[in-house]
Amino acid sequence: MIDTPTRRTVLGAGVFAAGSLLSIDAALAQAPLAPTPACHDGDAATLAQTEGPYFKPSSPERFELFEEGMAGQPIELVGFVLTRACKPVAGALLDFWQADDKGRYDNSGFRLRGHQFTDAEGRYRLRSIVPGIYPGRTRHIHVKVQPHGGRVLTTQLYFPGEQQNRSDGLFRKELLVRTAKNAGWLAGRFDFVVG
Repeated sequence: MIDTPTRRTVLGAGVFAAGSLLSIDAALAQAPLAPTPACHDGDAATLAQTEGPYFKPSSPERFELFEEGMAGQPIELVGFVLTRACKPVAGALLDFWQADDKGRYDNSGFRLRGHQFTDAEGRYRLRSIVPGIYPGRTRHIHVKVQPHGGRVLTTQLYFPGEQQNRSDGLFRKELLVRTAKNAGWLAGRFDFVVG
C-alpha cells in the first residue's frame, strides 16, 4: 500500500514541484509566515474572493506564463490542491490570470493568463512574474480552482511584505503566498483546500 502524503508531511519536508524539486527555505522567507494553513481533517476550504472584472474564459493550457524578455520579477509558484480531509486532488483545473509588472491586464489576448491541471498527486506549478500594483490594489494573482466535477473556488493570492496590503480592502492574510529567493527567481508556495 502506498501512503499518500498529507499536506503536513509535504510542508514539513519543505520540498516540492511538479517536474522538479523546489526547496523553500524558511530562513529565506520574506516574512515569518506559518505554512499555508496546516492541514487537519475537516479544515475550512481556502477563502473565496471576487473574480474581479478581468477574467477571460478559454485561456490556453500552460504552466509557463513567463516569456523570455518579459519585465518583472520571475516567480515559480507551486503547491497542492487538497480536500478538506487533506487528500490530494488529481486532475483539478487551475486557471490563473494577473496583471503585468505595470499593473495592466491583457484583455485582448492571453498574456499572463493560462490554465493547467494538477498531476496524480494533486500538485501544480506556475511560472510567471510578480504582478504590479494598480490604484486601490496590492500585488495579487487571480485563480479559479475546480476539482473534476466539483464546485469552482475563485480566489486571489497575495505577497508578504507589501506596503499596499494594509490599504487593499480585499487583502486577506490567509491568502499569503510563502516566498523565498531562489537563483534569481522568487519561489512561492500555496496549497488550495477545496471542499
